[in-house]
This record gives sequence, structure tokens and C-alpha cells, in this order.
Amino acid sequence: MQISAAGGMKRGSLCKAGNGSKSDRSGPCRGTLMMLVWIILFSSVCLMVDGQMKISPETVQQWAVSFGKEIAALSAKYSGAKLLQKKYKDVEGVVKMEEVNGEELVKRFAEEMEEMLGRKMKSVKRLAEAAEDADLYHEYNETLEFEYYNSMLINTVDENGNPLPLGGEFLLEPNEHFNKLPVNTQQSNIQVPTNVYNRDPDILNGVYMSEALNDVFIENFQKDPTLTWQYFGSSTGFFRLYPGIQWIPDENGVSTFDCRNRNWYIQAATSPKDVVIVVDVSGSMKGLRLTIAKHTINTILDTLGENDFVNIIAYSDYVRYVEPCFKGTLVQADLDNREAATLGQGSLCNQAIMLITDGAMEDFQDVFEEFNWPERRVRVFTYLIGREMTFAENVKWIACNNKGYYTHISTLADVQENVMEYLHVLSRPMVINHDHDIIWTEAYMDSVLFNTQAQSLLLMTSVAMPVFSKKKETLSHGILLGVVGTDVALKELMRLAPRYKLGVHGYAFLITNNGYILSHPDLRPLYKEGKKLKPKPNYNSVDLSEAEWEDTEEKLRTAMVKGDTGTLSLDVRTSVDKGVSTLVLFLKNDYFYTVINETPFRFELFLLFTSIT
Repeated sequence: MQISAAGGMKRGSLCKAGNGSKSDRSGPCRGTLMMLVWIILFSSVCLMVDGQMKISPETVQQWAVSFGKEIAALSAKYSGAKLLQKKYKDVEGVVKMEEVNGEELVKRFAEEMEEMLGRKMKSVKRLAEAAEDADLYHEYNETLEFEYYNSMLINTVDENGNPLPLGGEFLLEPNEHFNKLPVNTQQSNIQVPTNVYNRDPDILNGVYMSEALNDVFIENFQKDPTLTWQYFGSSTGFFRLYPGIQWIPDENGVSTFDCRNRNWYIQAATSPKDVVIVVDVSGSMKGLRLTIAKHTINTILDTLGENDFVNIIAYSDYVRYVEPCFKGTLVQADLDNREAATLGQGSLCNQAIMLITDGAMEDFQDVFEEFNWPERRVRVFTYLIGREMTFAENVKWIACNNKGYYTHISTLADVQENVMEYLHVLSRPMVINHDHDIIWTEAYMDSVLFNTQAQSLLLMTSVAMPVFSKKKETLSHGILLGVVGTDVALKELMRLAPRYKLGVHGYAFLITNNGYILSHPDLRPLYKEGKKLKPKPNYNSVDLSEAEWEDTEEKLRTAMVKGDTGTLSLDVRTSVDKGVSTLVLFLKNDYFYTVINETPFRFELFLLFTSIT
């Protein structure tokens, strides 16, 4: 019979059908051929059964056993299961299961993180003290001539082969600790924005004074080799960076980076603030004036962070809220505008009105007398738009009589420099009271700083501190000299909570006091555009509730934002990517959380889960 003949064929003859002659090549081919033979046999059996042929159960059983042995042999040979079993057997004597105490673990990790971040804060404090002392003993010289290393001009020559002024030879060597960038760990250098004159007397005096920071930079790095970039951002616009680097201009050959626009500078220079932007949209505010006004609004918004609250009101013959759903409220100044608070219940710190107009017909003295005087709790900053100065006096009077600042913006190029003036005014109470508040920023990727591709950058946070003038003759003026700071890579921080200590499914994460994620396994800050990875627009304002889906009320988020220490067992939802679809699981998770002292950060461990659906 055909079946008997096929069943009696030797397996060796089947393997010769392949084109591989060696055993390691013929294995997969052999397995494939055996599968085909069994399929053919099964098809033949089906035909014979339809033709009323009887097959004994013993024969079918024999086929099944033979087929099973073949599959088992193939899987054992190519899966590596036996090798894995041997590896586990080899370490059986030293590997053991142990129970983890989540409360003790989260406390220990938080203390280690606090110690690490504390070292960064001490480094920043030393920089601030050195900068203030250097300024105290520096006499301003209007005619000062001083050569310094400009990071845009170093190691470059003119058409005759001569070093450029403020350039010269500056030794640079690739350094593993600084992402393999060529740096000089023995000296800092200076970056000046293209729109700031690099030989301005204010710049030269500031650079000369801040030379004293070089020794402190090096000393800090020797005391704490985990330090990365250290810097001093001056209120006059220059940026001293250690270690020194070659600054790469943008595609237009200019340096638009201005340290005064960076989050770490703005947050350190001012306290949290409530801001209402009032913009004139009357008939005269058209064309270029309206364009300048819009740019001014956007620039003001860029100076606000997640601890600030804001709203925008437009007026002509009537008043309207630019965003109707925020009527009567102040909204948190993040990218998502996620949280709103009742008017007057924002940051409860600095309060300011920003008036943007091309002129005021009157000074509105009666309004200010009724609502703002004599305490003048709300500062009023005025921005006169356009070249005409017809009603400038009233606009100036409003600012000067409400502890604000008046600026005239006639072109788009004037916007950035003039908007930043309000930060110096809001910093005066801090300077006069000598409040050296240390701030920590949200997570960010500084793709501007080194002009490198986003995928090579790490998420980081910055710790910064304001630098004040301590000179007696200017102490009452409240002069902000600048801000010092350093960066902390979040990847380095999370190494203090290694996953191998948390169990198979355990993980750790960090959030800010506003509930935004600093580090989380489900935080995916990049997206793919062609072959390049780029940061998502709102990558640093992802709320915890978007990663940990609590099935009911947000107990976990609330407890962490409040800075509580404790444990919670919660019903949560999580998604599992299955390629073509996403599976949603309902889990029972155990969380352990605490606060990292002296920082706005909250730390949490997730140790185990039990699937319930």
C-alpha cells in the first residue's frame, strides 16, 4: 500500500532533499521536510477514510508518537532550552529568592538620590558665593580692555590665516564623560548671542569678574566627578560654560542661544507668578503692530513655567477672553494648560498685568486708586507698540505708578530684549531680601545648546541659583547679576534604583511637584520623522495620570503631589502592544512612594501586580 510504503521510508532519505550537506545546515531543512511529510500523510489518510478504508488506532498512535518525538527533538536542538537549564543549574547554589520590603527600599533609594542631588546643590552654592564675592571686589571700568575666549571664535582664522579677535588656540579633547564632545576641562569659555555686542563694557566687565569661577568649576568637578556641565548665565547676556567647548553656529551662521531665555535662568531669577496679559486689538492695532503684539505675547508666554499661572484678555470697544473656556480663571502656564485655578488662587506669589498697546488715551488713575493702591500688590508692565509716541506718556505713567516697567517696542527685533526686562523687576524683592532659592527644572532635552541630534541627548534636569550684587551702594536697588547652575542626567539618577533589585515586573519613576513625569518606563519623549528621532512637542509635560491609569479617582497622583510618604494598592489599567493591536489589562498594583527632600521631586516604586482581567 502507498501508506505503508510512505510510512516505512527512512528519515535519512528525506533529508537528502535539502541543499545543505552539513548537519547544522540540514537541521531546519530536515524539520521542514518532516512537517511536509506528515501533512502529506495526514491528507492521504483523510482521502482513504473518505474511501471507507479502516486504519487501526495503533497505527495512528504510532504516527503521533513519532511526530511528537520529531518536534521535541527539533525544539530542544534549536531553542537552547537545555543550555538555559544548564546555566540556571550552574548558579543554583548562589541565586536565591528573597522578599523585598517596599517601604524600606523606597526610603533607601530616596535617601541615596537626595545625597546625590545634594552634592549638585552644594556645587551650585559654591559657584553663587564665588560669583557674588568676585562682583563685590570688582570695580566697574567703562574703558576696560580684556581678551577672553569666545566659544564661537576659538580655533578659527581669517582669510590670512591669523586667529580671530577673541579667538585664538583653545585646546579641546574628546571626553567620554561629556558625550565624547571635544572639551577643555581646565578652562571655561564664553558664548555671546549674535545680537549682543561681544565687546560691550557691560560684557567685558562681567566676563572679567566671572573669571574667578574657573577655579571653582575645576574644584567642583574634582570633588564630584559625576558633575556634568556647570555654567553662569549673566543678566547682560553672556554665558560662561565649563568645560569649555567650540560653539557650533546654526544654519544661518549665527548664535541665537540666549541663556536668559532658558527655563533654569527664568525660574531662578523670579518667584512663581500670576500674569494677566491685556492686549489692545482696536482699529489702530493692525498690520505690523498686530504682528509685533502677537510676538510679544508669545515671548512673554515663553518666559512662564509650570509653576506660573496666566490668562490673556483682548480689548477694543469691549473686553473678551482670548480662550473662552478659561473665562474668569488663571490657567497653569504649561504646554497643555491642564489645570485651572479660580482667579486669585494661582501661584499666590508675584502678580502682574502686562499691557500691550499702541497708546493710552488716559492714565486710568481712578481705577488703580480703587483696586491697586496703596499696597500696589499687582505690578503693571506696559509695552508700547509701534514707532509713534503720541500717547506714550500715559502708558509710561501706568507702569511707573504701579511698580512695573515701561518699554517701547518699535520692531520685531526689539521684542526679545524688551520683554526680558520684566524678569529683572520681579527679581528685585528676592535680591533685596537675599533669598537664594535653589530651583530644579522639569525634564528637558537641550538640543539648542550643542546643536546635536535629539537621539544622542539624554533627558536631564537643571539645578540653578540666583546671583545677587552685595555691594552696599546698590543693595537697595536689587541688582540681579545672573544665575549659576549645573545639569543632572536623569538616567544617572535612576541608576540608584536598579531594576534588578525590584523584581521581574518592578520599576521606579520620578515626578515633579506638579505631577509631571521626570522619568518613567512608559515615557516616550521621541517620535520618528523619516530616519530621525525628534522630541515630541509636549514631552516634558506628560502627567502621571497618562502613564499610570488609575481605574477610579487619582489617589496615587494626589498623594505624590502633596509630598506624602506611604503605600497604595490600586486598580489600574495598562496597555500591552501586540503589534497590530493593543491589549488593555486591568491590574492590581502595589505602589510605594515618598518625597526627595530639598527638591520638588517625588520618587515611587512599583514592585508587583496581580492580573484581575
